[in-house]
Amino acid sequence: MASIQSLAADILGRIDEGRTLTEALDAAFRRAGDLSPSNRGALQDIAYGSVRHLAELKFWLRKLVPRPLPEPAIERLLLVALYQLAHTRAAPYAVVDNAVREAEKLARGKFKGLVNGVLRNFQRQQSELAAAAARDAEAASNHPRWWVDRLKAGYPNDWQSVIAASNAHPPMTLRVNRRHDNATGYIASLAEQGIVAEALDDSAVLLAKPCNVRELPGFAEGKVSVQDWGAQQAARRLDLADGQRVLDACAAPGGKTGHILESADVSLTALDVDAARLERVSDNLSRIGLSADVRQGDAAKPETWWDGVPFDRILADVPCSASGVVRRHPDIKWLRRPGDFAELARQQAAMLDALWPLLASGGKMLYATCSIFPEENRKQLDAFLVRHPDATCSGDEQLLPCDRHDGFYYALLEKH
Repeated sequence: MASIQSLAADILGRIDEGRTLTEALDAAFRRAGDLSPSNRGALQDIAYGSVRHLAELKFWLRKLVPRPLPEPAIERLLLVALYQLAHTRAAPYAVVDNAVREAEKLARGKFKGLVNGVLRNFQRQQSELAAAAARDAEAASNHPRWWVDRLKAGYPNDWQSVIAASNAHPPMTLRVNRRHDNATGYIASLAEQGIVAEALDDSAVLLAKPCNVRELPGFAEGKVSVQDWGAQQAARRLDLADGQRVLDACAAPGGKTGHILESADVSLTALDVDAARLERVSDNLSRIGLSADVRQGDAAKPETWWDGVPFDRILADVPCSASGVVRRHPDIKWLRRPGDFAELARQQAAMLDALWPLLASGGKMLYATCSIFPEENRKQLDAFLVRHPDATCSGDEQLLPCDRHDGFYYALLEKH
């Protein structure tokens, strides 16, 4: 069986090819076969950590080996080993020895000595290399330079805290199903299991440290769900009431869908263009014991699925750069390109324009993204209001990633 180190290096290769970290990790699990739970966890930790610190690791590698090697697989192996040496508690001698053994299997073993030398040089020079990386914008931030430049332009006073939050491990936040309990009551249930948590509001609970969902009391019975506190703001801002007809226009994987149903007795249509991801919506609703009209369809083409009856509320959680959730998906910052935003903005505008006629007079549509870039958020809102004089915005807010929530944007639009 391939080692955890070589599997992690293979994951970096798949990301280089444009695959997402989730896809690459799933492929690695399949390749490895029957990994133990501890080894699966170790592979996930090393893969996520290597991607999170990729700019720093590449900076160190180029300092140690100035010219790119003719074997990319050796470079990826070195990146993973550098991550282990710098950011994990793995025994350094074991990291180096394993990397040398893996190098022996690649390129007929001709880079075995180089791998050994590079890693031992890193151990000797680590302090100097770390100081040099701290002076390099990309290596210090572990974000592409263009990304950092956009953050500086959009948030001149907050960009550094956004970078820090985006490089941190994400918090684990729970949404208590108010049909069963509230935050105070559920925290007491957690305490009985030795799990420390605090209430963020009447139904949001922040765990002191992440745990397996199987450890959460009542999870299987739908009493609680895992959902970022920022994402929980969607249902809260929709101004829901019993009897309303509601559309969740981009529902998968179903976290916000479930929260809407937990919040009020509404007639909910859960729409998504991806049939496979819709299965997760159905699974999530089944676990919490609530139901919706789950259907496949393109929110930008309502003529293919809408029955002509207006909705009282619409959640337009549109496709976006996902720049606000980078700490959960660190590959995003490396897979995105500056040119992506024009196409994303076009898609967002088309979706909003297509959904607006579906809203009843006096109804409300919540525009939502998990982005922190203004061109997807406030600039998109301003352009929409120009195109639709029958719309007013009753409030918008940009949530930046912090220790309590990810980055989100919300704008509540009313139709008059």
